[in-house]
Amino acid sequence: MSRFLCFLSLFLTITVSGYSQSEEVQNDIQSLLKSQQNITHSFSQLAKQIDDVLWYNRVGDIAVVDKLYIYGPPKWKEENPTAKGAGNPVKFWTYVFFPKNIDPNKKYPLIVLPHGGVHGDFTTYYSHIVRELISQGYVIVAPEYRGSTGYGKAHYEKIDYGGLEVEDVYYSRNYMIENYGFVDEKRVGIIGWSHGGLITLMNIFDHPDDYQVAFAGVPVSDLIARMGYHDQSYRDLYEAEYHIGKSANDNVAEYRRRSPVWNTHKFKGTPLLIHTNTNDEDVNVLEVEHLIKSLKAEGRPFEYEIFENIPGGHSFDRMDTKTAKEIRLKIYAHLAKQLKPEKPIKNVNELQKAGYRF
Repeated sequence: MSRFLCFLSLFLTITVSGYSQSEEVQNDIQSLLKSQQNITHSFSQLAKQIDDVLWYNRVGDIAVVDKLYIYGPPKWKEENPTAKGAGNPVKFWTYVFFPKNIDPNKKYPLIVLPHGGVHGDFTTYYSHIVRELISQGYVIVAPEYRGSTGYGKAHYEKIDYGGLEVEDVYYSRNYMIENYGFVDEKRVGIIGWSHGGLITLMNIFDHPDDYQVAFAGVPVSDLIARMGYHDQSYRDLYEAEYHIGKSANDNVAEYRRRSPVWNTHKFKGTPLLIHTNTNDEDVNVLEVEHLIKSLKAEGRPFEYEIFENIPGGHSFDRMDTKTAKEIRLKIYAHLAKQLKPEKPIKNVNELQKAGYRF
């Protein structure tokens, strides 16, 4: 739909170029563009509803799936601070997954799993990973934090990349502990890839006592560097008036505030594993190398691995290939050291059966 919007905008501009662009014509153009944007969000909401049904199909044999409506902090930037409802908490949906054979009298480790993508959402792209985690005995919470796609224009425009979205994810952690007595608050891990990796890092930086382990895969690490090597259409997502509203060049401090690489002084030593790939076409390895150097400068232990040209680029360890599965085994071993799940996966054969049934 975004390509259609660009085409429509160009078409309308060309169409009226030979005419006097009166205020009425301009208003008509904006009205048409707004209408198409609304249609885009409607299609996204429909896609989300379809994918929600798929969740039950993909993991329902081993997991209880639910979707909860919770809240995080108020918006960081209000259009009208004195308007009715200004300052209210931001409401959002979150997925929860429980092992189907769960015993409420036992304690289970929790995995917090923030999705990636600028205006992304948690989809069945992660179904095999959810299956692999559930099979080990983890409870999972996957929040659709502010700015996620599939919940309409208002939620989309609440985006706060590297800002209060981090707290939305933290609030989802707290919700699980407060509402489910079988969730062990002393065995909580957080994992995420890409943008989810950034949120993972910022959570353990800001709340070091509340996570026992973390994994950050191909994490967005330095928004300032990122603005330099991505194109203007990507930068526009941050420069939108409802978001940061300025470029990194015009407000470098704001982009630093939202970047893990400039917040490593807050790292207290939560057991952390970082993965990156030299042929990543989305998060350039230079970002993660900068992060690794910054963390080393703090003198606290952590683990990392820089993979060389693994097929799959940005998705190299989330794919269905044997190599990706072998790499996920390393991730699960890292988590299991601290979280001690009931049935840790020990080899690729066990992972294959857990994630793919056969």
